[in-house]
Formats: sequence, C-alpha cells, structure tokens
Amino acid sequence: MEENKKVWITGIGVIILIVAVVAIYYLFFQGKTKEAAQAEEVVEAKPVESVEEEKSLEGLPVEPLDVALDESDSVIRDLIKGLSSHPKLADWAVTTDFVRKFVAAVDNVANGQSPRAQLDFFRREGNFKVVEKSGRIYIDPSSYSRYNQVAEAFASLDTEGIVRLLRQSKLMIQEAYRDLGYPDQDFQDTLVRAIRELLRVPVVKDVLVQKKVVSYEMVDPNLEKLSQAQKHLLRMGPENVQKIQSKLRELALALGVSSSKLPSG
Repeated sequence: MEENKKVWITGIGVIILIVAVVAIYYLFFQGKTKEAAQAEEVVEAKPVESVEEEKSLEGLPVEPLDVALDESDSVIRDLIKGLSSHPKLADWAVTTDFVRKFVAAVDNVANGQSPRAQLDFFRREGNFKVVEKSGRIYIDPSSYSRYNQVAEAFASLDTEGIVRLLRQSKLMIQEAYRDLGYPDQDFQDTLVRAIRELLRVPVVKDVLVQKKVVSYEMVDPNLEKLSQAQKHLLRMGPENVQKIQSKLRELALALGVSSSKLPSG
C-alpha cells in the first residue's frame, strides 16, 4: 500500500535526523551566554535539581571543512562512513545533496511534517502487516523488525564522531538553511523543535488500527492526532523507539544538554 511505503521510508529517515539534530543542537547552543540559555523555553514544569552529565565533548579540536556546499557530497560521505562500521550506514550515504536534504528534512520534522521527499536514499524491505486478535486489528509485531537495522545502526554511531562531523559542517548547514528560505534565522530553533517533536512520541506495545480505503489508521485518537513525523517513529515499534530515544538522551547528556530541556519519556 502506498501509505505504508511512505511510512517505512520516512520512519528510517527520522532516526538519522535524531542523531544529527542532537549534535547540531550542541554546535549552536554551546556558544550562547548563560543568560540566553536561561531564557530558553523549558519543556518540563518541574526543575531538575541535579543532572548527572557524561563527559563533555566541547573541547574537541576541529576545523571547518574546506569545501563548497554544492561540492561536499563525497567529503561528507567519507566522514559519515567513519561514524560506524554498521554496513547500512555506508549504503545510506550514497545520496546526493546530503547536507541540503538533511536540513530540509529536519525542518519538516520540526514542523511535524513528513521528510519523505528528502529521504530518497532509503529502500523498503518487507511489507507492513496487521494481525487480528479477539476481533480487533493490530499492527503485526513482525512489521517492526523491518526497522531493527535502523535502530541498531543508530545505536552504533560514535558520539564523538557525530559531534566532530557536525562542527566541521556547521557553516554549510547554516548556508543550506538560508537557501531553504530562512535568511535571518539560525538553524538552532528548528533543531530544538525537531528534538522535542520526536521525544514526545509515546512507547506503545499494541497499536490498534482500523481499515481505511487503501491503508490503516490508529483507533486511539491520541495516537492518530500525532504529527506525521511522530507517527513514522511510533510505527517502528516499541523496542526500537525505546532504543532510539535512549540513545538520543545519552547523546544529549554527553553534549551538555540538560534533561530539563527535553520532554520526559
């Protein structure tokens, strides 16, 4: 079904975005003053008295990449391959206009929209399935296994390497964002919104669905009203969502992001 194909493609892409979003959050926010940081919106109502943080990566020595944005694909591709030995990562890095697609996809996710148009480098494996139990229709847990490699690849990424790559690419990323139609805005605001958008995805074991004309919709109104981007992550299955969000929080802490700035699990 066409809608299910879209879900698979965009679901995978969301995970790559998560990794890059956290890293770039670090790039832009570490340079802010303490007063500006305190003025940021706090998602959690209750302040956190103490947060145990991982080793800070702020001191990593890096230099900006000496390459033009429109000529950066081969350089970025080689650097991405160095983030993990997972075989799928090299396959996904073959796309063109990688930086521009990344920036546009993050912008879509931050606004709750599907980043499908920017994620043409993913290929679907397997089919979406449902199972009937006690007269009700649920997403078949076997469908979630299609995303296992994505979650595993995400978990295998080197945190220090992610930070280094995004710091090296900072100028190109901001240039791509200006070209997207935001000449007077920093990419940081979009990145923060994207992080929060994905961390608000609930972990649901059994997703009850109902048949539409050519696809399915979730019966729970609270799930059905989730944004497109959030639904893509939800449909990857509870174990993969937990693994992805756990890694995301681990990265955020390692990058000095306070847990009070992130939605609770």
